[in-house]
Amino acid sequence: MKTSAILLLLFSYTAGAQNRTPATDTTGSPMPSATDTTLKRTADTTIRAAHAADTAIKSKRSLHEVVVSAGAFEASDKAKGASLTPIDAVTVAGSGGDISQALRSLPGAQQIGEQEGLFVRGGTGDETKQFIDGTLLRTPNYPSVPGVPQAARINPFLFKGILFSSGGYSALYGEAMSSALILESVDLPEKTSASFFVFPANLGAGMQHLAKNNRSSYGVSVGYSNQSLYNNIVPQKPDYFSGPLYLDGNANFRIKTGKTGMLKFYTSWGLSDVGMNNPDIDSGILKAGYQVKGWNSYNNLSFRSYLNNNWKIEVGTVYSYNRQETIQQLTNEKGNKVIIPYIPYSYKTGYRNITTDFAQARIVLTHFLSQGQALRFGAEQFYTHDHGRTNDSTIGLTDHLTAVFAESDIYLADNLAAKAGMRMEYASMLRKMVWAPRISVAYRLQDGSQFNLAYGIFYQEPANDFLYQSDQLTFSSATHYVLNYTRKANNRFFRAEVYYKQYKDLVKTMPVLSNNGKGYAQGIELFWRDKKSVKNLDYWITYTYLDTKRNFLNYPYELRPSFAAPHTTTVAVKKFFQDINTSVNISWALAAGRPYYNIGPNGISDQGNTKGYNAVNLHVAYLCSFLKNKKWKDFSGVAMGINNIAGTRQVFGYNYSYNGLIKQPVTMPATRNFFIGIFMSFGIDRTDDFLNNNL
Repeated sequence: MKTSAILLLLFSYTAGAQNRTPATDTTGSPMPSATDTTLKRTADTTIRAAHAADTAIKSKRSLHEVVVSAGAFEASDKAKGASLTPIDAVTVAGSGGDISQALRSLPGAQQIGEQEGLFVRGGTGDETKQFIDGTLLRTPNYPSVPGVPQAARINPFLFKGILFSSGGYSALYGEAMSSALILESVDLPEKTSASFFVFPANLGAGMQHLAKNNRSSYGVSVGYSNQSLYNNIVPQKPDYFSGPLYLDGNANFRIKTGKTGMLKFYTSWGLSDVGMNNPDIDSGILKAGYQVKGWNSYNNLSFRSYLNNNWKIEVGTVYSYNRQETIQQLTNEKGNKVIIPYIPYSYKTGYRNITTDFAQARIVLTHFLSQGQALRFGAEQFYTHDHGRTNDSTIGLTDHLTAVFAESDIYLADNLAAKAGMRMEYASMLRKMVWAPRISVAYRLQDGSQFNLAYGIFYQEPANDFLYQSDQLTFSSATHYVLNYTRKANNRFFRAEVYYKQYKDLVKTMPVLSNNGKGYAQGIELFWRDKKSVKNLDYWITYTYLDTKRNFLNYPYELRPSFAAPHTTTVAVKKFFQDINTSVNISWALAAGRPYYNIGPNGISDQGNTKGYNAVNLHVAYLCSFLKNKKWKDFSGVAMGINNIAGTRQVFGYNYSYNGLIKQPVTMPATRNFFIGIFMSFGIDRTDDFLNNNL
């Protein structure tokens, strides 16, 4: 096999939120171009070849074209026409290579700029869970920092398929009341390769080796990011005194077993250190410091194989270790620590160190029946153990969650299909068992369009921070009702969806910790994508209407939550100019103002709506070759980007002083984000990798 080496020299200037580049991709997966040009076809061919055996088996059973898909956007290589692909998802201008950020361009997702996570259809970020090859990714992002979204831990190019289910998802998954982001990792790489990149705040290197018999591979990579130099050049709010610093690495191996088997192992680890000061809102002369240090290790082993023509087995195991140390303190103008023993200042000094061990084992068996029907059943076991301390108190918990599930694909007629399932969960910490029925029905019209109807109950355990305080809590739940219409033809796709969700047993912190909360969410979503009308132009437009209220946490009664905007519109446009080898990507997000509240012991003392969210992002890339006549031909280019072109001051809410007389807006660290870079690759066309990884 021919080994390739890659050199990337990228010079960047950023005047916006922290822009941490993920570690070099070592999955070896071919990267289709974000501009859908000729470069994409080679990669697509390779991906299709990697799935040939699996596709051949499934095609024998796929006798009907109707697909049950209420509540889900499928983004995989199996999708046809104008459906989203993984590269579509992560190359939206402004996404920063973060899948959760990219999926905010789809209907149902909120434009949340002050914290990480995916907020879907009136749900919190914790109500959306990510799954890799069927198993839960418990901590997808680096430790949270107030007001500054933290980067994703996992490289998005690890995946060949993305299924974003905004409601009514399969009984095979649980512990997510609002949404499931289901990710399928790549199999074998295209060829042996090596790579590294260097630019002011980020360094990285990696390699991927494919065996000569094309039946196994292994790879490693490492990345380092330190934003201190950047923060010294570009003024930021807050004032960082440590980092942000990130060090991460990953390794993998993949082995083909037999004719249809695939064994995959992926491990990653990461360190982070972010420390910042903000003016203390209560004193006016002190600084409120916040520092969080994190260490995380994630290990995923999965196996799948067809046992014979009628049976398939999928097995997965996960172990993750996560340690998070948080320090809060007040300092004076000389930087010396200040301890004030009375409220509210006593709340601003503290120490917390929590270690979490998480493990999961899962097995799914599929029995293929006649006429494309199938029966799936399986079980999974989750283990969570937390231990640590908060100030002078020791905290901890151990929880075992057991789940058993079954689901069937049923074809009632040539144009009528159903997917019915049931999921049982038992949590040892809650000492409670719940049953969650799920059903979806799809009806295909003669013109190829389709109606989908879905119903399901989705349970979720309270967050561990609440379980530390009480063992009398129970599951929270959301009941979903979804109806949608889809039409796909001539490389165009239209989707309209209405839904209703009813929340029960939400966690309340006032007047006492309990499950007395409740709420609802209902809305309408529209999605239109067109890759046909204009040559080399791909665009989509979305609209989301959300009506939601909930009584949870410290809310005195049902209120529209502070993370929910009633109206959201997004536009994504990608254009490739072949004559000048230039790609232009533009995204535009608009959202109505979100509510804010100052809630105290006596109720709401102040409330209102923020101004609307309005952000336009532009990315441009020129593709070229600097060494056209040399033995080692390079695949290179120049790229630039501007996020929030107009410099709009986004306001996401307000922080209040203890007496409620002062409020400060929660905004972005800086208004704009700029970069310009040069990239080079040798031996293998890695242009798309670095374009998609850094745009």
